[in-house]
Amino acid sequence: MSFAHLRNAEIFCDVVTHHGFSRAAEVRQISQPAVSQAVQQLEEHLGIKLIDRSRRPPELTAAGAIYFERVRRWLDEYRDIEDAIQKFKGRVAGRVRIVCIYSVGLLQMAAYVNRFKELHPDVEIKVEYSHPEDVYARVLRDEAEMGIVSFPRDGGDISCIDWVEQPMVLVVSPDHELAQQRSVSVTQLMSRQFVGFTSDLTIRRVTDRILRNSHVTVQVVHQFDNVETVKRAVEIGAGISILPEPTLRREIEIGSLKAIPFSDLDFKRPLGIIHKRNKNLSTAAEKFVELLKYVPEPEKAKPREYDED
Repeated sequence: MSFAHLRNAEIFCDVVTHHGFSRAAEVRQISQPAVSQAVQQLEEHLGIKLIDRSRRPPELTAAGAIYFERVRRWLDEYRDIEDAIQKFKGRVAGRVRIVCIYSVGLLQMAAYVNRFKELHPDVEIKVEYSHPEDVYARVLRDEAEMGIVSFPRDGGDISCIDWVEQPMVLVVSPDHELAQQRSVSVTQLMSRQFVGFTSDLTIRRVTDRILRNSHVTVQVVHQFDNVETVKRAVEIGAGISILPEPTLRREIEIGSLKAIPFSDLDFKRPLGIIHKRNKNLSTAAEKFVELLKYVPEPEKAKPREYDED
Protein backbone atom coordinates (compact mmCIF):
# COMPACT_ATOMS: atom_id res chain seq x y z
CA MET A 1 0.00 0.00 0.00
CA SER A 2 1.41 3.38 -1.02
CA PHE A 3 1.64 6.26 1.45
CA ALA A 4 -1.26 8.03 -0.31
CA HIS A 5 -3.51 4.96 -0.07
CA LEU A 6 -2.48 4.43 3.56
CA ARG A 7 -3.43 8.02 4.40
CA ASN A 8 -6.73 7.67 2.54
CA ALA A 9 -7.53 4.45 4.42
CA GLU A 10 -6.84 6.21 7.72
CA ILE A 11 -9.13 9.10 6.75
CA PHE A 12 -11.85 6.65 5.69
CA CYS A 13 -11.63 4.95 9.10
CA ASP A 14 -11.88 8.35 10.80
CA VAL A 15 -15.06 9.11 8.82
CA VAL A 16 -16.60 5.83 10.00
CA THR A 17 -15.36 6.07 13.59
CA HIS A 18 -16.44 9.69 14.02
CA HIS A 19 -19.75 9.26 12.17
CA GLY A 20 -19.28 11.78 9.41
CA PHE A 21 -17.04 13.74 7.06
CA SER A 22 -17.16 17.02 9.00
CA ARG A 23 -16.23 15.40 12.30
CA ALA A 24 -13.37 13.49 10.66
CA ALA A 25 -12.14 16.75 9.14
CA GLU A 26 -12.22 18.42 12.56
CA VAL A 27 -10.29 15.58 14.19
CA ARG A 28 -7.77 15.47 11.34
CA GLN A 29 -7.55 19.27 11.27
CA ILE A 30 -8.03 19.34 7.50
CA SER A 31 -10.87 20.65 5.34
CA GLN A 32 -14.04 18.65 4.75
CA PRO A 33 -13.47 18.66 0.95
CA ALA A 34 -10.04 17.11 1.59
CA VAL A 35 -11.69 14.31 3.58
CA SER A 36 -14.27 13.72 0.83
CA GLN A 37 -11.54 13.66 -1.80
CA ALA A 38 -9.49 11.13 0.17
CA VAL A 39 -12.44 8.74 0.48
CA GLN A 40 -13.29 9.19 -3.21
CA GLN A 41 -9.69 8.40 -4.20
CA LEU A 42 -9.78 5.28 -2.04
CA GLU A 43 -13.02 4.15 -3.67
CA GLU A 44 -11.55 4.74 -7.13
CA HIS A 45 -8.46 2.74 -6.18
CA LEU A 46 -10.58 -0.17 -4.92
CA GLY A 47 -13.12 0.11 -7.72
CA ILE A 48 -16.12 0.00 -5.39
CA LYS A 49 -18.26 2.36 -3.30
CA LEU A 50 -17.51 2.24 0.42
CA ILE A 51 -19.97 4.90 1.62
CA ASP A 52 -23.53 5.52 0.45
CA ARG A 53 -23.70 9.33 0.30
CA SER A 54 -27.37 9.32 -0.73
CA ARG A 55 -28.28 8.47 2.87
CA ARG A 56 -28.50 11.07 5.62
CA PRO A 57 -26.28 10.57 7.47
CA PRO A 58 -24.05 8.68 5.01
CA GLU A 59 -23.88 4.93 5.64
CA LEU A 60 -21.35 2.20 4.92
CA THR A 61 -22.10 -0.06 1.99
CA ALA A 62 -21.74 -3.81 2.50
CA ALA A 63 -18.28 -3.63 0.93
CA GLY A 64 -17.45 -0.60 3.07
CA ALA A 65 -18.31 -2.47 6.26
CA ILE A 66 -16.04 -5.38 5.33
CA TYR A 67 -13.22 -3.04 4.30
CA PHE A 68 -13.52 -0.96 7.48
CA GLU A 69 -13.30 -3.91 9.88
CA ARG A 70 -10.29 -5.42 8.13
CA VAL A 71 -8.35 -2.27 7.34
CA ARG A 72 -8.86 -0.94 10.88
CA ARG A 73 -7.26 -4.10 12.30
CA TRP A 74 -4.45 -3.81 9.77
CA LEU A 75 -3.85 -0.14 10.62
CA ASP A 76 -3.71 -0.98 14.34
CA GLU A 77 -1.08 -3.63 13.63
CA TYR A 78 0.83 -1.27 11.35
CA ARG A 79 0.92 1.42 14.05
CA ASP A 80 2.08 -1.15 16.61
CA ILE A 81 4.95 -2.12 14.30
CA GLU A 82 5.90 1.52 13.71
CA ASP A 83 5.67 2.21 17.42
CA ALA A 84 7.95 -0.72 18.24
CA ILE A 85 10.56 0.43 15.71
CA GLN A 86 10.49 4.02 16.97
CA LYS A 87 10.79 2.75 20.54
CA PHE A 88 13.77 0.61 19.52
CA LYS A 89 15.39 3.73 18.04
CA GLY A 90 14.74 5.64 21.27
CA ARG A 91 12.37 8.05 19.55
CA VAL A 92 8.80 8.84 20.62
CA ALA A 93 6.49 9.71 17.74
CA GLY A 94 2.95 9.11 16.56
CA ARG A 95 -0.47 10.40 17.53
CA VAL A 96 -2.33 10.41 20.85
CA ARG A 97 -6.04 11.19 21.17
CA ILE A 98 -7.43 11.83 24.64
CA VAL A 99 -10.98 12.64 25.73
CA CYS A 100 -11.58 14.14 29.19
CA ILE A 101 -14.54 15.07 31.32
CA TYR A 102 -15.19 18.81 31.20
CA SER A 103 -14.22 19.45 34.83
CA VAL A 104 -10.64 18.33 34.29
CA GLY A 105 -10.31 21.78 32.77
CA LEU A 106 -8.86 23.18 29.57
CA LEU A 107 -6.17 25.15 31.41
CA GLN A 108 -5.10 22.15 33.49
CA MET A 109 -4.76 19.85 30.47
CA ALA A 110 -3.11 22.59 28.38
CA ALA A 111 -0.28 22.70 30.92
CA TYR A 112 0.30 18.97 30.47
CA VAL A 113 0.04 19.11 26.68
CA ASN A 114 2.47 22.03 26.41
CA ARG A 115 4.99 20.29 28.67
CA PHE A 116 4.59 17.03 26.73
CA LYS A 117 5.20 18.80 23.41
CA GLU A 118 8.44 20.22 24.81
CA LEU A 119 9.60 16.71 25.68
CA HIS A 120 8.23 14.92 22.60
CA PRO A 121 7.87 17.36 19.68
CA ASP A 122 7.30 14.53 17.18
CA VAL A 123 4.05 13.44 18.83
CA GLU A 124 0.73 14.86 17.65
CA ILE A 125 -1.54 15.10 20.71
CA LYS A 126 -5.21 16.07 20.67
CA VAL A 127 -7.41 16.54 23.74
CA GLU A 128 -11.20 16.78 23.56
CA TYR A 129 -13.87 17.16 26.25
CA SER A 130 -17.17 15.39 26.80
CA HIS A 131 -19.60 14.02 29.38
CA PRO A 132 -18.48 11.00 31.47
CA GLU A 133 -20.48 8.30 29.70
CA ASP A 134 -19.38 9.61 26.32
CA VAL A 135 -15.74 9.40 27.42
CA TYR A 136 -16.18 5.67 28.08
CA ALA A 137 -18.07 5.19 24.81
CA ARG A 138 -15.46 6.97 22.72
CA VAL A 139 -12.62 4.95 24.23
CA LEU A 140 -14.54 1.72 23.53
CA ARG A 141 -15.20 2.85 19.94
CA ASP A 142 -11.47 3.61 19.44
CA GLU A 143 -12.23 7.30 18.89
CA ALA A 144 -9.71 8.04 21.64
CA GLU A 145 -6.78 6.01 22.90
CA MET A 146 -7.50 6.96 26.48
CA GLY A 147 -9.89 9.01 28.59
CA ILE A 148 -9.80 10.87 31.88
CA VAL A 149 -12.82 10.52 34.16
CA SER A 150 -13.79 10.97 37.80
CA PHE A 151 -14.78 8.01 39.97
CA PRO A 152 -13.40 5.68 37.25
CA ARG A 153 -14.94 2.25 36.67
CA ASP A 154 -12.49 -0.58 36.06
CA GLY A 155 -14.18 -3.59 34.51
CA GLY A 156 -15.33 -5.29 31.35
CA ASP A 157 -13.47 -3.91 28.34
CA ILE A 158 -12.19 -0.89 30.30
CA SER A 159 -8.98 -0.81 32.31
CA CYS A 160 -8.20 2.07 34.67
CA ILE A 161 -4.98 3.68 35.86
CA ASP A 162 -5.36 5.63 39.12
CA TRP A 163 -4.19 9.20 38.73
CA VAL A 164 -4.97 11.71 41.48
CA GLU A 165 -7.46 12.45 44.26
CA GLN A 166 -8.84 15.99 44.46
CA PRO A 167 -10.12 17.35 47.80
CA MET A 168 -13.79 18.34 47.79
CA VAL A 169 -14.51 21.66 49.49
CA LEU A 170 -17.48 23.81 50.38
CA VAL A 171 -18.03 26.58 47.83
CA VAL A 172 -19.83 29.82 48.70
CA SER A 173 -20.16 33.32 47.28
CA PRO A 174 -17.86 35.97 48.86
CA ASP A 175 -20.75 37.60 50.76
CA HIS A 176 -22.10 34.35 52.21
CA GLU A 177 -22.21 34.11 56.01
CA LEU A 178 -19.73 31.20 55.96
CA ALA A 179 -17.29 32.90 53.58
CA GLN A 180 -14.88 34.09 56.27
CA GLN A 181 -14.53 30.78 58.07
CA ARG A 182 -11.20 28.96 57.77
CA SER A 183 -12.98 25.59 57.89
CA VAL A 184 -16.51 24.29 58.31
CA SER A 185 -18.24 21.28 59.81
CA VAL A 186 -20.45 19.32 57.45
CA THR A 187 -23.29 19.86 59.94
CA GLN A 188 -23.21 23.58 59.09
CA LEU A 189 -24.73 22.69 55.71
CA MET A 190 -27.96 21.50 57.32
CA SER A 191 -31.09 22.86 55.55
CA ARG A 192 -29.11 25.29 53.40
CA GLN A 193 -29.93 25.95 49.75
CA PHE A 194 -27.66 23.75 47.66
CA VAL A 195 -26.59 23.78 44.01
CA GLY A 196 -25.92 20.19 42.99
CA PHE A 197 -25.16 18.00 40.03
CA THR A 198 -27.82 16.07 38.15
CA SER A 199 -28.69 12.68 39.59
CA ASP A 200 -27.24 10.74 36.65
CA LEU A 201 -23.70 11.79 37.59
CA THR A 202 -21.62 9.70 39.99
CA ILE A 203 -20.37 12.78 41.83
CA ARG A 204 -23.98 13.64 42.75
CA ARG A 205 -24.68 10.15 44.07
CA VAL A 206 -21.47 10.10 46.10
CA THR A 207 -22.17 13.57 47.53
CA ASP A 208 -25.72 12.55 48.48
CA ARG A 209 -24.42 9.44 50.22
CA ILE A 210 -21.81 11.36 52.21
CA LEU A 211 -24.35 13.95 53.35
CA ARG A 212 -26.81 11.20 54.24
CA ASN A 213 -24.18 9.34 56.26
CA SER A 214 -23.44 12.60 58.09
CA HIS A 215 -27.19 13.00 58.83
CA VAL A 216 -27.23 16.28 56.92
CA THR A 217 -30.12 17.35 54.69
CA VAL A 218 -29.81 20.21 52.18
CA GLN A 219 -32.36 21.94 49.95
CA VAL A 220 -31.33 21.24 46.35
CA VAL A 221 -32.53 24.34 44.50
CA HIS A 222 -30.65 23.84 41.22
CA GLN A 223 -29.12 20.86 39.42
CA PHE A 224 -26.60 21.03 36.58
CA ASP A 225 -24.53 18.51 34.64
CA ASN A 226 -21.23 20.41 34.73
CA VAL A 227 -18.95 22.18 37.18
CA GLU A 228 -18.86 25.50 35.33
CA THR A 229 -22.61 26.10 35.58
CA VAL A 230 -22.63 25.07 39.24
CA LYS A 231 -19.93 27.66 39.91
CA ARG A 232 -21.85 30.40 38.11
CA ALA A 233 -24.97 29.65 40.18
CA VAL A 234 -23.00 29.82 43.44
CA GLU A 235 -21.37 33.09 42.34
CA ILE A 236 -24.76 34.81 42.06
CA GLY A 237 -25.83 33.54 45.47
CA ALA A 238 -28.24 30.82 44.35
CA GLY A 239 -26.87 28.47 46.99
CA ILE A 240 -23.78 26.67 48.25
CA SER A 241 -22.11 23.63 46.72
CA ILE A 242 -19.39 21.03 47.18
CA LEU A 243 -16.81 20.94 44.38
CA PRO A 244 -13.26 19.70 43.67
CA GLU A 245 -10.81 22.33 44.88
CA PRO A 246 -8.63 22.36 41.71
CA THR A 247 -11.65 23.36 39.60
CA LEU A 248 -11.96 26.56 41.65
CA ARG A 249 -8.46 28.02 41.28
CA ARG A 250 -9.40 30.79 38.87
CA GLU A 251 -12.48 31.91 40.85
CA ILE A 252 -10.52 31.91 44.10
CA GLU A 253 -7.78 33.99 42.48
CA ILE A 254 -10.17 36.66 41.20
CA GLY A 255 -12.28 36.57 44.38
CA SER A 256 -15.60 35.51 42.85
CA LEU A 257 -15.88 32.39 45.04
CA LYS A 258 -14.68 31.16 48.42
CA ALA A 259 -13.50 27.59 48.96
CA ILE A 260 -13.63 26.32 52.53
CA PRO A 261 -12.20 22.94 53.63
CA PHE A 262 -14.21 20.62 55.85
CA SER A 263 -12.93 20.07 59.38
CA ASP A 264 -14.71 16.74 59.84
CA LEU A 265 -15.04 15.31 56.33
CA ASP A 266 -12.42 13.52 54.25
CA PHE A 267 -14.10 13.72 50.84
CA LYS A 268 -11.99 13.40 47.69
CA ARG A 269 -12.81 13.02 44.01
CA PRO A 270 -10.63 10.36 42.34
CA LEU A 271 -9.55 10.89 38.76
CA GLY A 272 -8.42 7.99 36.60
CA ILE A 273 -7.07 7.29 33.14
CA ILE A 274 -9.10 4.72 31.22
CA HIS A 275 -8.19 2.72 28.14
CA LYS A 276 -9.25 -0.44 26.35
CA ARG A 277 -8.29 -3.49 28.40
CA ASN A 278 -6.99 -5.69 25.60
CA LYS A 279 -5.28 -2.93 23.64
CA ASN A 280 -1.79 -1.81 24.59
CA LEU A 281 -1.17 1.91 24.88
CA SER A 282 1.20 3.34 22.30
CA THR A 283 4.62 4.48 23.50
CA ALA A 284 3.51 8.10 23.10
CA ALA A 285 0.41 7.48 25.24
CA GLU A 286 2.51 5.70 27.87
CA LYS A 287 4.81 8.72 28.03
CA PHE A 288 1.83 11.03 28.51
CA VAL A 289 0.56 8.84 31.36
CA GLU A 290 4.04 9.03 32.92
CA LEU A 291 3.84 12.82 32.80
CA LEU A 292 0.37 12.83 34.39
CA LYS A 293 1.55 10.52 37.17
CA TYR A 294 4.81 12.37 37.79
CA VAL A 295 3.32 15.86 37.92
CA PRO A 296 -0.26 15.58 39.29
CA GLU A 297 -0.64 19.38 39.37
CA PRO A 298 1.24 20.89 36.41
CA GLU A 299 0.52 24.51 37.34
CA LYS A 300 2.60 23.98 40.50
CA ALA A 301 5.47 22.25 38.74
CA LYS A 302 8.69 23.97 37.76
CA PRO A 303 9.13 24.29 34.00
CA ARG A 304 11.81 21.58 33.84
CA GLU A 305 10.70 19.50 36.82
CA TYR A 306 9.83 16.46 34.71
CA ASP A 307 12.52 15.25 32.35
CA GLU A 308 13.32 12.06 30.51
CA ASP A 309 16.09 9.84 31.85
